[in-house]
Amino acid sequence: MSHIYVYSPSSRIVDKAAFKRGIKRLQALGHQVEIDADTLTGHLRFAGDDATRIAAFSRAASSGADVALTSRGGYGISRILGGIDYKAVAKSIQKGTLFVGYSDFTAFQCALLAKTGATSWAGPSVCGDFGQIVEKDGSPDCIMEACFDDLLIGQGEGAGWRMPLSDKFGMTKASFNINNATLWGGNLSVLTSLVGTPYLPACATDKSGILFFEDVAEHPYRIERNLTQLLHAGVLGKQKAIIFGQFTNYKLFPQADKGYKLQSVIDWLRSQVKCPVLTGLPMGHVATKVVLPIGQKVTLAVDGRDALLVWG
Repeated sequence: MSHIYVYSPSSRIVDKAAFKRGIKRLQALGHQVEIDADTLTGHLRFAGDDATRIAAFSRAASSGADVALTSRGGYGISRILGGIDYKAVAKSIQKGTLFVGYSDFTAFQCALLAKTGATSWAGPSVCGDFGQIVEKDGSPDCIMEACFDDLLIGQGEGAGWRMPLSDKFGMTKASFNINNATLWGGNLSVLTSLVGTPYLPACATDKSGILFFEDVAEHPYRIERNLTQLLHAGVLGKQKAIIFGQFTNYKLFPQADKGYKLQSVIDWLRSQVKCPVLTGLPMGHVATKVVLPIGQKVTLAVDGRDALLVWG
């Protein structure tokens, strides 16, 4: 059983039924769940005003919990990056607290890595994952839960996946390893917004990084626009590898796109960088997601369509 501290650093909770299901699911799995006093607070579109959400980070850091888990993503962390006590968070991580989240949480994860070098984890949230009905028995996604459980018991040492048949890269039967690289990344739109700020970690440009990203409700041309900024900013050309996660909930416009799609963006990016560009990582706004260490040294092994990230 783990002590899980749930807090809301981003958008306000609008799907309270999903939140309640998520809390009950975590409890049913045997965890002790502590809910931050301001988790259900609201201010405009945010889960409380800026000071409230900054204070929630501090309480999560001082909770002594095994896991500090976000209630949901959305938007709001970027505007409070200057107020977070990163040293206190890093100290709590040294004592064993795992900070887990994704989507808007990317801003905090990158800032934490830039300011302290501490590792956080890209993984599920309460509403978007534990509160969702996915399996036939009404439970959340079983793979997501298994990956989260592996993290809690210290057995999570890697994540493997198979690149889709639609991507010709995996059909080349390429086989290679990339060793001693720093894994980093998260939501693409959030990552792009950090360019030119002190919250972009060193691995963005020191040639040590493996960058992964995902996004939701962004048309491929917007994805390409973000990638173009990262390219011109000198980020993409200095990665050891680039990995596409899941890009979901967007709509193509056949009359305007004329065959332009996400694979077009991937093909274009491969023409712009020398490092491998992989696809299909199960991370993003999807039910089935792995758990990934942001800021930790990893090995990437690729054999045809099969890819494996190993750490620990």
